Amino acid sequence: MNLDTKIMHPRDQVILAISRIYQRGLTTTSGGNISVIDDNGDIWVTPSAIDKGSLRRSDIVCVRKDGTVEGRHKPSSEFPFHRAIYKCRPDIKAIIHAHPPGLVAFSIVRQIPDTNVIPQAKNICGPIGYAPYALPGSEDLGNSIAEEFKKNYNAVIMENHGTVVGGSDLQDAFGRFETLEFCGRTIIHGKTIGEPVYLTDEKIHEFEEQIPHLQPELEKVEYPSDEREIRESIVKIVRRACEQGLMISSYGTVSVRWRDNDFLITPTNVSRWDITRKDIVQIKDEKREPGKLPSRAVWLHQEIYKKNPHINSIILTQPPYIMAFSVTGQKFDVRTIPESWIFLQDVPVMKFGSQFRGDRRILETIDENTPAVIIANDSVLVTGDKILNTFDRLEVAEFSAKSLTMSNPLGNLSPINEAQIEDLRKKFLA
Repeated sequence: MNLDTKIMHPRDQVILAISRIYQRGLTTTSGGNISVIDDNGDIWVTPSAIDKGSLRRSDIVCVRKDGTVEGRHKPSSEFPFHRAIYKCRPDIKAIIHAHPPGLVAFSIVRQIPDTNVIPQAKNICGPIGYAPYALPGSEDLGNSIAEEFKKNYNAVIMENHGTVVGGSDLQDAFGRFETLEFCGRTIIHGKTIGEPVYLTDEKIHEFEEQIPHLQPELEKVEYPSDEREIRESIVKIVRRACEQGLMISSYGTVSVRWRDNDFLITPTNVSRWDITRKDIVQIKDEKREPGKLPSRAVWLHQEIYKKNPHINSIILTQPPYIMAFSVTGQKFDVRTIPESWIFLQDVPVMKFGSQFRGDRRILETIDENTPAVIIANDSVLVTGDKILNTFDRLEVAEFSAKSLTMSNPLGNLSPINEAQIEDLRKKFLA
């Protein structure tokens, strides 16, 4: 189901968003609340003290514009600050409040995460407000948060509590919430192994300027069965990556070679959670499917396919533990267990900007012996033969990164030695 606010009833929007948040471990059974205000001024909100892991549409409470409450349950105890935000910010149509671990960590040390740690977050999250502590569910808390939203913040860290974000619709709010929590976790994971480095505003501007070079449009587009099958495989892998925390709604590109150097690729400016088969963009003879905007990384994918006939699938994404190495520049040593080295061999960290159009550093690095690279403050790029093989390699990379960050407090890494590596090379890569 897509979080399409244009056609979904507010009850269904809220149910889908809260289920994603709960399943990703970003709130607890009793914690968090979501609301949507409709064109009539009625507010649809999650109920008080009802299991967030098994909510049904009939559980969602409607608070009418006149204050009348309709539903089987009481509205969330935090409803006062939802109402206060809508009152002071008519442009906000959806609100998410939760206690995701990363942002709670920042709230209890009374800090705000620096969103310049990754390129897309600054524009998605905007400046972050900070609301002093007040009793949960109180009018004081509502007023405190509303005062921050009056300053045109769309995301606020709540002291010793959590976070609240607003959006033009629930999809917008969810993307902001997910991206802000991702920034928080990336900084925390990075500090486990080193010290995060942040992008300057100028570097972020350079990233934003990397709008896809619009190839000419195809005059005629055909959709044979093998092409349709690739679309389905891309959608499934993107959804799987989102569900497993290997991709967030605001960033991630997947492509699959079709025939010769023609391929299919995910679009830009579409929530990764909600990508459908019709969103996928066909690239044929270096021309794009009419009326569609491919990922800004389309040039890089195209050139990798041209240079590497053995590569048939590419994933570029931001897994949380790999990003710890991306933002700190620490060496990603995969000589941890045999599987990690066999799947990945050595994974260099490339400078930010090497993913931009015209820069050939990644193209000169990716080959049969280097199937993946980490891009500083940006992502990891993984290649493979088939899309499932590429996804497997991505999972192995993230598991390896997680093991490395978890082992760091325990002591120094004792990697597999050169003789053992040579044995693995002869047995599995000869």
